[in-house]
Amino acid sequence: MPMSQITITLPDGSQKQLAPGSPVSDVAAAISPRLAEAALAAFVGDRMVDLNYPLTADAAVRIVTNKSPEALELYRHSTAHLLAAAVTALHPSVQCGIGPPTDEGFFYDFVVEKPFVPEDLAAIEAKMQELAAADYIYERQMWPREEAIDFFQKRGEPLKVQLIEEKTAGQSHVSVYTIKDRDTFVDFCVGPHVPSTGKLKAFKLTTTSNAYWKGDAKNQPMQRVYGTAFFTQKELDQHLARIEEAKKRDHRKLGKELGLFAFHPYAPGAGFWTGKGATLYNTLADYMRGKLFPAGYQEVKTPIVYNKELWITSGHWSHYRENMFLVESADGDEMGLKAMNCPGHYLLYGTEKHSYRELPIRFHEQTPLHRNEASGVLGGLTRVRQFSQDDGHCFLMESQIASEVEALLRLIQGIYADFGLEYTAKLSTRPEKFIGEVALWDQAEGSLKEALEKSGQAYTINAGDGAFYGPKIDFDITDAIGRKWQCGTIQLDYVAPERFDLTYVGADNAEHRPVVIHRAIFGSFERFIAILIEHFAGAFPLWFAPVQVSVLPIADRHLDYAREVQAVLESGGLRAVVDDRQEKVNLKIRDAQLQKVPYMLVVGDREAAERAVAVRSRAKGDLGARALDRFLADALAEVASKQLS
Repeated sequence: MPMSQITITLPDGSQKQLAPGSPVSDVAAAISPRLAEAALAAFVGDRMVDLNYPLTADAAVRIVTNKSPEALELYRHSTAHLLAAAVTALHPSVQCGIGPPTDEGFFYDFVVEKPFVPEDLAAIEAKMQELAAADYIYERQMWPREEAIDFFQKRGEPLKVQLIEEKTAGQSHVSVYTIKDRDTFVDFCVGPHVPSTGKLKAFKLTTTSNAYWKGDAKNQPMQRVYGTAFFTQKELDQHLARIEEAKKRDHRKLGKELGLFAFHPYAPGAGFWTGKGATLYNTLADYMRGKLFPAGYQEVKTPIVYNKELWITSGHWSHYRENMFLVESADGDEMGLKAMNCPGHYLLYGTEKHSYRELPIRFHEQTPLHRNEASGVLGGLTRVRQFSQDDGHCFLMESQIASEVEALLRLIQGIYADFGLEYTAKLSTRPEKFIGEVALWDQAEGSLKEALEKSGQAYTINAGDGAFYGPKIDFDITDAIGRKWQCGTIQLDYVAPERFDLTYVGADNAEHRPVVIHRAIFGSFERFIAILIEHFAGAFPLWFAPVQVSVLPIADRHLDYAREVQAVLESGGLRAVVDDRQEKVNLKIRDAQLQKVPYMLVVGDREAAERAVAVRSRAKGDLGARALDRFLADALAEVASKQLS
């Protein structure tokens, strides 16, 4: 082979010969004209690069098209830059912050003189369409670091200067991208990007919100513009339809309409649960207890406030203190409200000596936790400062890991099935920065794989995303409109037993370290309730509904029988109310339907005489008359079977 050629190895093992310095786009062209047209970027080794990236040595190359798993994130990143280019063209005085892709699309943060209004978004989107139609090149340039700092300083963009100074210390050059040229748009960015704006076919700006530089309320206030992008207009239209459906299901809207919870500025990030909301909350908590007690868990309660020495031992004082609420005791001791249960569970485990015969020991706890989230990121029940978790910690021997995880997988499968939630699992393996021996990590990952495979649980590998202290399995649930939410987790921890000097006495009468499994299934009750509200659009199945039956007397003379019906239902274990308003029964039915009560029982003269009820289902309408005892038996059977509709 001539020395002037380099060898490019393709994913199928075939090879191409190119001249040194050839751009990656030449690889696509050498494969086929169709691939050259479809190419968006490429992987050279394990690094994604632009198509004009020069190949200077032998390399493995994989071309990225819109069929590639990484393509949508790339596409949305480039659309975020297109948004910034449009904004700066229309509003030259704005300062640009950051503009990353997200799971739902992208956003870009700006410092603006006055907030954008809907008319501004329409104009910005039109400008984006204009720039896309012009098919401008995304050009990566390497500038001397000081030249880049000087450029952004003169342009009045101190935030970009700050980013360059923080992220490129010690570098001689920095990466910037232009759209057309530096007079049109230039941004500090490592890329990569699609080849040109003409590749961006289907995008939409969706909303704006207030934000802060780096998410810190002490920093510069900013305006965040959200958008989304897809490869085709059909995909975009489907997504926008899901957004409209999501608005109807928004737990904040439905929570208010259904009278479940409220918020007050005196307690930001903490929910006020009404009687109905507290019933929902407690039903969920009791349901979890009913699943965990038979599985061998002990419910424990540990303190809310701890001396900082605990947090120093756990490592949170140095790595998590800014996210904790700190208080001072009357004696001047520094204290912290607990943000997680695990350190308290370690202390509780350590109060007694344990034998291998006792293991696994399983704790679970539902007491409130507090995290000092920035006010700018608080949102309904999904991001709060006060919450409770279905939190559990299992202390066990290494030899018990596979069987314990297998049991947990079965538990998780049954719980999500009761709510009609589909889910996927991913195994997160050893990260680049980790604690412990590689051999121990390999053994731990092997135990998790063994459990996944024995249980028949399909999973994907999320390479390098394990916690620093051990590998984990994470669970993403999918709601009724296709959105994914990360809820459950099973994490192996070899570090905490060392930090807290946890031991058990083995069969050899020597002390050994246990392994800790951190596990949650709902995550936080608050967030899981928000997910369920949106999943069911507030129309909960009978077993979970805060009000299961509404008894509707036709006239005042039927009130006594209505209350008798209520008493029978409640003594049987159903949650029932009587609508005793002096209103027409059709209005009462309408209001109960709006409150999404599963069953409405109309009672009048005939029903009182026959000890019956006229049954109306939220989902199926009028079901006719039924003996009261028969209705109660049928309803209890529906509750027991966890029927979803």
